[in-house]
Amino acid sequence: MKLKLLIFSFMILCFSTISWAQEQEKSVSKYDPNELFNPLFYKQYGNHIRTGNGEPGTGYWQNRADYSIKAELNDQENQVSGSVTLTYTNNSPHTLGFLWFQLEQNLFNPSSRGFAKLPVGGRSRYGNTATPFMGGYNIKSVKIITTSAGKSTETDVVPDIVETRMRLDLPKSLKPAGDKVVVKVDYEYIVPEYGADRTGILKNEDGNIYAIAQWYPKICVFDDIQGWNTLPYLGASEFYLEYGNFDVAITAPSSHVVVASGDLLNPAEVMTAEQLKRYQQAHLSDATVMIRSGEEVKLASSRPTKPTLTWKYSISNARDFAWASSASFIWDAAKINLPSGKKALAQSVYPISSDGTNAWGRSTEYTKASIENYSKRWFEFPYAIATNVASNVGGMEYPGIVFCGSTAKTDALWGVTDHEFGHTWFPMIVGSNERKYGWMDEGFNTFINDIASLDFNNGEYAQPAPSAHEMAKILYSDRSEAIMKTPDGMKEFNIGLSLYYKPGFALGLLRNQIIGEKRFDEAFKKYIRDWAYKHPSPWDFFRSIESSVGEDLGWFWKSMVLENWRLDQSITKVEYLNNNAKNGVVVTVDNLDKVAMPVIIEYETFSGITGRVQLPVEVWQNTASIRTKLPVQEELKRVTIDPDKVFPDYQSENNNWTSGK
Repeated sequence: MKLKLLIFSFMILCFSTISWAQEQEKSVSKYDPNELFNPLFYKQYGNHIRTGNGEPGTGYWQNRADYSIKAELNDQENQVSGSVTLTYTNNSPHTLGFLWFQLEQNLFNPSSRGFAKLPVGGRSRYGNTATPFMGGYNIKSVKIITTSAGKSTETDVVPDIVETRMRLDLPKSLKPAGDKVVVKVDYEYIVPEYGADRTGILKNEDGNIYAIAQWYPKICVFDDIQGWNTLPYLGASEFYLEYGNFDVAITAPSSHVVVASGDLLNPAEVMTAEQLKRYQQAHLSDATVMIRSGEEVKLASSRPTKPTLTWKYSISNARDFAWASSASFIWDAAKINLPSGKKALAQSVYPISSDGTNAWGRSTEYTKASIENYSKRWFEFPYAIATNVASNVGGMEYPGIVFCGSTAKTDALWGVTDHEFGHTWFPMIVGSNERKYGWMDEGFNTFINDIASLDFNNGEYAQPAPSAHEMAKILYSDRSEAIMKTPDGMKEFNIGLSLYYKPGFALGLLRNQIIGEKRFDEAFKKYIRDWAYKHPSPWDFFRSIESSVGEDLGWFWKSMVLENWRLDQSITKVEYLNNNAKNGVVVTVDNLDKVAMPVIIEYETFSGITGRVQLPVEVWQNTASIRTKLPVQEELKRVTIDPDKVFPDYQSENNNWTSGK
């Protein structure tokens, strides 16, 4: 999800008032090499389910959830009503006597735990205590469907609803290794105008825009790590979902255009003849094709003349499904070219107020470029359509569809579009547990976004990044938090820093300074391939990268991910052996804080000779102070460590030595 963060330079300005005073003398180090380079970083061995080399094992399993949903939008009451039929397959080695479901709409009720966490009388990104919304599901019925001799029987079941979760005791337990159960839930709810910045209603004079997500009861994940994953939905933490196929029919007023996850199965039934012609043309065109223009939005003839229309969509091997509906949509599209030779469709829907060549008029271009780039760099886009929706949701991702702010323009629109579609790879393809490890989707995505900004139009919107020294003052300040925390457990102020910027920065550091671009990229692609449509843990990621690049990176994961530690390298002495530079020059570098990194020493002599010495991180394995001899035999004018400021050293002042002469 894209946070509405201030630009980084403004953040630095805000933080300039924070004191960085150190309680210890500079000569006293906090560094403990035994703590950082402890050989017992991994507390558990690999096994037949999750291997020591970070791959799924021969015994890996995960359960499956296939959904058939019929839903209707009432735009007079802002109500969604639906019937969801879940076919749940128990591939685990365990017998299951009950099921747990997520009821995420129940967050939007003053009685929920998430509401209790909101600031009194104020507004958070996740809700508003000043004017509470009386939302939540009305679960009308829950039934177990059994089929025998071709005849189906429905049995009513009374669920146990606990705020955003629902437990369903089964009349017959699910046996291991492939047993199935079919559950049907009929429900309805009122769509919140502001749904935790993930779903909502954008009011518009030509027709409100409905961005519909977290809109159906869905099964919780049952996995080998924890069993049932039943953490409540509190707003900040996102989602952890099973994979399966979705067949969805959405009935809306005929004046509406409905876009959704997956492939539209009945275009001829829901479009005018002219729109269908343009839609088919867009599938063949690299240039954006207008399917419904701004002028046509005002014309009743631009939609079929029926009271309602039912739009049918299908998507395979997906973890979720979302949709959007409005009478106000401009609609355009273009072809996506994939590395395998397959084609997909990029499309955008947006109101007249969002149109323009510096705004949403380029949305489909951005969508197409983003999908093509990530498909080439990492893993091919798996869906038939990629849809960008202008809404009052600042930025939120779902399989094949994203919601972005309707007022975004130029670089801001490119940034949010690329970020949200980047989530196709994390967590839509690589299905990590966002509820616990938000950094594994937001941070990974921020990392690939940074590379994509250089790729797009030869860096049209690329901005020079602040130095790692500047970033360190923010990312590792006294107010910051470690990456390895649940989003719900973080201060809201820190979510952008700790889930987005910090892990994105850490992966960039690993790629560019520790491992090298080629080796890292190959390892990252292998991780994606191995865990596509599966559920990796952080430890699977750590092991996968280490196995591919051939490095023990426990020190890096511990300091940069598990802890909120700092780096402070310092030049403490420059000396000439026997007081004569001709005998050799020795530089002493101390590690004053808890993080270790490789050392880059740049020097210049009075005669103008310059050079660099690079030392690996292993020099810190058994000491907090290192001495290294430089390859010169004359007096030095200056010495600098980390001259390009690529490591997150938060005390730049002690990185320089200058001769007194």
